[in-house]
Amino acid sequence: MSLHSAVNAALLRTPPTGRLAGSPGGTVSVLVPARDEAARVGACVRAVLDQRGVELELVVLDDGSRDGTATVARAAAADDPRVRVLTGAPPPPGWLGKPHACAQLAAAARGEVLVFLDADVVLAPGGLAATVALLAGGDLDLACPYPRQLAGGVGPRLVQPLLQWSWLSFLPLRLAERSPRPSLTAANGQLLACRAPAYRVAGGHEGVRGRVLEDLELARAFKRAGYRVAVADGTAVATCRMYEGWADLCDGYTKSLWAAFGSPAGAAGAMALLGWLYVLPPAAAVCALQRRRPRAAVAGLAGYAAAVGGRVLTARRTGGRAADALAHPASIVALGGLTAVSWWRKARGRLVWKGRRL
Repeated sequence: MSLHSAVNAALLRTPPTGRLAGSPGGTVSVLVPARDEAARVGACVRAVLDQRGVELELVVLDDGSRDGTATVARAAAADDPRVRVLTGAPPPPGWLGKPHACAQLAAAARGEVLVFLDADVVLAPGGLAATVALLAGGDLDLACPYPRQLAGGVGPRLVQPLLQWSWLSFLPLRLAERSPRPSLTAANGQLLACRAPAYRVAGGHEGVRGRVLEDLELARAFKRAGYRVAVADGTAVATCRMYEGWADLCDGYTKSLWAAFGSPAGAAGAMALLGWLYVLPPAAAVCALQRRRPRAAVAGLAGYAAAVGGRVLTARRTGGRAADALAHPASIVALGGLTAVSWWRKARGRLVWKGRRL
């Protein structure tokens, strides 16, 4: 896996920097769905308005917030004519909140390029131009430059780095770009850019209206429609701080982890495989040392070192903390626990996110 991670890291697309050239369209619509994001949306809006090298409009949709999100967004916009702050309608039956918010934003957008941006993402000054140039330069229809993930506290530092690590370790990136198979797809809705005509042909967010992993399902819909999709290194493009602590992270992950593996059996199988690959070797090494079996201990430590090496490669390529790779077995255990809680909550109808039952 470490070798595969190294190959992926070398081949991973990086959005071009400098002036925007060969844009797929004129105006770029930056679309921000926001629910209870008063603490974060201001920085997001200001960063968008500071962008260089691209003509833009910014549309923020207040999705039934209870904390004054719209007021903060309008204050950050400071009467900039490029900004519209909309009041979202409640999601109708069959729709989840974020897909419905994104669909409303897309309907209001005027640009030929749509950039869906989460309210906890802060773009670098040239990040939007680089993102749009990635579409044009790579002849892509949908692209996800993965923002650098900011994680503080034990829980986020254990779990958040697994996002980039998972697809850098297990998904053959360039093969996935060329393959028409929807299963060979990665995506990230934190920062997702697409061509507006392709978005409409692929069915947009209406086609994924009930999907909790709407970003991944949208990318798969693009592939099914014959379009090209890619993830890229967005370390220099944007940053994202998803969660402030363990409780916040637990709620965020458990709302959607059940959907990542298809079924309880699939989740159990995936966690068993990850445990065998990444938890068993160091555990076996400790047991072997206690029993004075040096050869077995060396084998276990070699497996642990390989796992840490893969995480270090990922961290260095994506702006993470390399030192946190030492805790990789604990990260896998935490992921397994979150997956179990996610299925338990789903079975009991207790999946809730920002006050909405899923």
